[in-house]
Amino acid sequence: MDGEAASVAVLPRIRVFERLRRRFRAAPWAATVEMAARLGYVARGVVYLSVGAIAFSAAIGLAPHPHGAIGALRAWARWPLGVALLWLTGVGLYGFAGWRALQAVFDADNQGNGAKALASRVGQALSGFIYGSLAVSIFGVIDTLHDLRHAELEKTSERVAKVMAWPLGPKLVILLGLFIIACGVGNAIRAVIDDFGSTLKCEAKLTAWACWLARVGYFGRGVAMLPVGFFMLRAGWHERASEARGVGSALGALHAQTFGDEVLALVALGVVAFGIFAFVEAWHRPIRPEAALSQG
Repeated sequence: MDGEAASVAVLPRIRVFERLRRRFRAAPWAATVEMAARLGYVARGVVYLSVGAIAFSAAIGLAPHPHGAIGALRAWARWPLGVALLWLTGVGLYGFAGWRALQAVFDADNQGNGAKALASRVGQALSGFIYGSLAVSIFGVIDTLHDLRHAELEKTSERVAKVMAWPLGPKLVILLGLFIIACGVGNAIRAVIDDFGSTLKCEAKLTAWACWLARVGYFGRGVAMLPVGFFMLRAGWHERASEARGVGSALGALHAQTFGDEVLALVALGVVAFGIFAFVEAWHRPIRPEAALSQG
């Protein structure tokens, strides 16, 4: 029985690779896009796992303060295979950005053209832009590895200062802060009302487990975005770019609050759950780029 159970467990994996092999024969470009998208989901999972793990370590006193995505990824440079991991993550995020473009422009998920669907597709387009920008930053880290200790990436406050100098710059920063807060609230709402299993193709037990993982993950990510939006809103309102903070600094501000470490630990675990759910999506999410382009 144990041998039979093991063979049954391996069958879904064999089917995935067999399907990809057939797709490479029938439509090599579509299979390549699918592989890039799946690697992108893996890369997204790695980013969130890294950020969540460091934030949790900070909450329980094992790290000085939480880092944002780039801060977490830069820590990899100290590992023997750190550069290779950075390369894979950067390439994967480029692939994920491309998949987001297919979702947003060609409606790869068949969401339609209703108000809710269009809002979702706009969000996917913005997501693609953000992950593409993160990929650019990662390769910037790789370029400066020869002097990493002295290499400084552009801080959030410096980027906000540039926006402040634009016409209506402070108002744009306020709108950005409100948008980030709205995204955070939207993620928390999605954690309650969305059917995350509808985007997966796997066994019922795994789908049920993944749905709960997604609910915890989306709620944690939503809560993590709220302080970022608050600091951005305050920076625009006071017209002081120095008040803007990235994810790491915004989460670090929780330390000074009552029960801040406890809240930070729960948020960090939610971010980790979101990263794990990204791995589930990488393996079990149907990705059909050729269907999207034929519809578009």
